[in-house]
Amino acid sequence: MFDSLKEKLDGVFKSLRGKGKLSEEDVKLAMRQVRLSLLEADVNFKVVKDLVAKITERAIGTEVLESLTPAQMVIKIVNEELIALMGSGNEKIKIADRPPTVILLAGLQGAGKTTTAAKLALHLRKQGKKPLLTACDVYRPAAIDQLKTLGAGLGIPVFTIDGSRDAVKIAKDSLDFAVRNLNDIVIIDTAGRLHIDDEMMDEIKRINETVHPTEILLVIDALSGQDAVNSAKAFDEALSIDGLILTKLDGDSRGGAALSVRAVVGKPVKFAAVGEKPSDLEPFYPERMVSRILGMGDVLSLIERVSQEVDEKKALELEEKLKENRGMDFSDYLMQIQQIQKMGSIKDLLGFLPGVDKKALDGANIDERKFIKSQAIIQSMTEEERKNPKIMSFSRKKRIIAGSGTTIQDINGLIKELEMMNKMMKEFKNNKKFARKMKGMMGSMGMKD
Repeated sequence: MFDSLKEKLDGVFKSLRGKGKLSEEDVKLAMRQVRLSLLEADVNFKVVKDLVAKITERAIGTEVLESLTPAQMVIKIVNEELIALMGSGNEKIKIADRPPTVILLAGLQGAGKTTTAAKLALHLRKQGKKPLLTACDVYRPAAIDQLKTLGAGLGIPVFTIDGSRDAVKIAKDSLDFAVRNLNDIVIIDTAGRLHIDDEMMDEIKRINETVHPTEILLVIDALSGQDAVNSAKAFDEALSIDGLILTKLDGDSRGGAALSVRAVVGKPVKFAAVGEKPSDLEPFYPERMVSRILGMGDVLSLIERVSQEVDEKKALELEEKLKENRGMDFSDYLMQIQQIQKMGSIKDLLGFLPGVDKKALDGANIDERKFIKSQAIIQSMTEEERKNPKIMSFSRKKRIIAGSGTTIQDINGLIKELEMMNKMMKEFKNNKKFARKMKGMMGSMGMKD
């Protein structure tokens, strides 16, 4: 989302890096460019004005002008002020002293409330909770069916009353259902409109007064720019919201809403939806978002994504296998492919790393269809063939070709890849110099082998 802003700010910082010492005029010129970049990114005008004034005040002080690396000091100040703009850290969902915790989701139609409800339920289940989804959008065609489908796919129950158009009653009865079925979280998906109207606000106010939610979270579409900020103000005035969830942060837009909304509404962004998959909901960390904007990467979020998606037991089994010099077989290879696919696209994962040029990635030839092809080939093999590829005769390969829709070149290439990987791992294991170096690196990081 922030590629354009990131590129413009990088240009500003590059012009500063070329100077050994900064004058007051250098700083003011750079801040004019920063102001323009933020306005073009659709950040609220007042927010930009206040932010640039704070940065300028600090940047023309002695801490920058007398610094040995003034450009780095300016970047540091911009980094700190952007973080302060979006909040000092992640604010978690409040959990009720007595279950169930009730989370009321509000927002305009098209913001992604229904899919966000399912994503939030999955996120909370991973934390050991037992969520219930409540379908209170009784106006949008197929909204209830959509929530039921999402819930069924994730194995999360959905409460509704067939034929009822009384959203308040559905919400109230869902709490009784949750108590009887020991659901400690209830997530209520409410109706949205194309714009804020009295009927919409009246209904959600009545739901609020009836169920007394622990948290009211506003779901806003980050692609809608200042409209998102304006609707957030209206919902907060009507409901006194507790926090926000930003959706569509993976979209191609200017992203001003993400930078403006905390400062304008005064409520924290608690989550960000960064993709379409159920697992693509992340706790919102301002410092990590700013790090991405300033091209510093977001390694912590990458580590969290890996730790959530990778099957630790399978990873340990593979590690033991490699320690014993048995090498990987095609079942191991398939497991690795599936773990990578769960984490998202390769381009997305590389985008978390510092110093990676997003434009260069867009031009890179990363054919992710190769994973699908490799998976089809392995799944068409017998268990014996997966364990011992050397037994694969031409007739066996012909059967695999028919089952996977691939070619003999694809199969031979995959066998060669596995052989090369095992050879490389064996060389690393036998290379004492390499092993010592790795041990030293692990030791310096406080890790044990």
